Amino acid sequence: MGQGRSNNTMIAIMLLFCMLVFHCEIARAKIYTVGDAAGWIFFVRNWPYTPVDKRFENGDQLVFNYDPKLHNVVKVSQDDYNSCNAKSSIAVYMSGNDTIMLPIGLHFFICGLNDNCRRRGMSMALQVF
Repeated sequence: MGQGRSNNTMIAIMLLFCMLVFHCEIARAKIYTVGDAAGWIFFVRNWPYTPVDKRFENGDQLVFNYDPKLHNVVKVSQDDYNSCNAKSSIAVYMSGNDTIMLPIGLHFFICGLNDNCRRRGMSMALQVF
C-alpha cells in the first residue's frame, strides 16, 4: 500500500512540474501588432521596421489590425509569397482584428485583395525561433 501512495505522489509531482514548464512558456510569449500603430497597411513589407527589438519566439502572437472592407490577411507558402498568389492559401483571416499564434519556422503573409500584395507591398515574411 505504501508503494501505491509513493507512485501517486511521484505522478503528482511530475504533473506539477510539467504544468510549471508550460506556464513559463506562456508567460514568455509576446504580442506584436503588425505595422505597429499604423496596422496592416500598404507598404508594411519592411515591418518590423526595427528588427533589432523584435525577435519572434515560439508562441508569440501577431495582431493584424485593418479595415476588412479593404484588406485581409492570407497565410501562404514561400512560393506563393514570392508571387503574391493568395489562391493556394494556408489560412485566410478577414475580421479586421486577427490574432495569430506563431509556431517555430518561417511564416509568410500577404493581403489577397485588390492586388495589394504586388502593387502596394502588403506582404510580410518572418522567422520564428
